[in-house]
Amino acid sequence: MLTDTARPDGVIRPATVADLPAIAGLCAAHAAFERAAPVPVDLATRLEPVLFSAHPRAWCLVVDHGGELIGYATYSLEFSTWQATDYVHLDCLFVTAPHRGEGWGHALLNAVKDAAAARGTAQMQWQTPDWNTDAVRFYHRAGAEARPKVRFSLPTRPAENLPRATVDAHAAWL
Repeated sequence: MLTDTARPDGVIRPATVADLPAIAGLCAAHAAFERAAPVPVDLATRLEPVLFSAHPRAWCLVVDHGGELIGYATYSLEFSTWQATDYVHLDCLFVTAPHRGEGWGHALLNAVKDAAAARGTAQMQWQTPDWNTDAVRFYHRAGAEARPKVRFSLPTRPAENLPRATVDAHAAWL
């Protein structure tokens, strides 16, 4: 079980249901920063069963800075066929601009690493946009190894059945 990681100016802790509106706001800021499609307006509602069901599909850690959430990291358990073992996929790691450079990103990364080890995995994997040179440097300094790949996205349903944000994002790639 992950315990809170406290510093004099804040704490990294597991997210709670009450945090969902703030997490949705952080996700929107993260998507805008990464030049992605806007998040769905009902993101908080959609995240609740994923993060807080009896068997969650993903987990979220937040940086609570005096009652204000200034960062988050989400991760899930995935399977590697080549290694025949589970690994943790770090889906998002984001700290708001005013708090970058304060060590929260590194602390979040370490908290997810600890959670991954607690789940019995030996590896974490993630991606970041290649244009985000600050993030690339950050991950290299943390000891991560870059593996070049091209990321693809393929809708599995006709566009008329997809949520509007997905349709807009797909159209932007064409």
